Amino acid sequence: MPHRVFTLEELAAYLHLDEEALLLLVKRDEIPHEMLGSTVRFRRHEIDRWASQRLLGMDADAVQSFHKKSTAKHHDLSAEHALIPELMQYNYIEASLGGKSRAKVIRNMVDLADSTGMVWDLQGLLEGVEERENLCSTALSGGVALLHPPQHEPYMFEDTFLVLGRTLAPVPFGGPDGRTTWIFFLICSQDDRIHLHLLARLSMICHQTDALLQLTEAETREDMYDILVAAEEEIISKMT
Repeated sequence: MPHRVFTLEELAAYLHLDEEALLLLVKRDEIPHEMLGSTVRFRRHEIDRWASQRLLGMDADAVQSFHKKSTAKHHDLSAEHALIPELMQYNYIEASLGGKSRAKVIRNMVDLADSTGMVWDLQGLLEGVEERENLCSTALSGGVALLHPPQHEPYMFEDTFLVLGRTLAPVPFGGPDGRTTWIFFLICSQDDRIHLHLLARLSMICHQTDALLQLTEAETREDMYDILVAAEEEIISKMT
């Protein structure tokens, strides 16, 4: 992801600019770009540096306008709305996650998140998750941890999403019950409100349903996904 090359359409979505405006910047040679024949391409690390300098040079009104355009994508956070099918896919789950130490599990979970293609800032995500775990373990009782970075910003991810890993062997992760941990969620959220809602939803799934036991015994990632979807439906039915 750090070496990603954008098409014109992808960069327009990334920067929240019209394609026509980008083409004008290209024509004026005011934005880093490369030409492959008649096709224009943009390297992400060059664009990030250019965009940062450009943003710092904006006046207050322009910065406010950009901030409004770059807010997180909308998700229905009502009690009766199911988030798991919206934020997770089969390939967001690893049923045989490697790692025998906290550091290795974190690295592997971040790599799993990166494999979805949804992560814009891989290094920032890794450092954020490590920082959060150094502050206080996100492990809960029952053998599960809800990993997440301390910051939740639109620029870090293409959209809010969730990945799940089950380690091959239990890992000491600082659970409050003194037990080891083997079920790991990583919450990749674009803003605090979505993060807190998803954190609460996952906590209820883990502690008010049989999902953890079922996830431990599930044979495939497809089974694990179906277990989560069913558990969330159970939680929703209790609340509504």
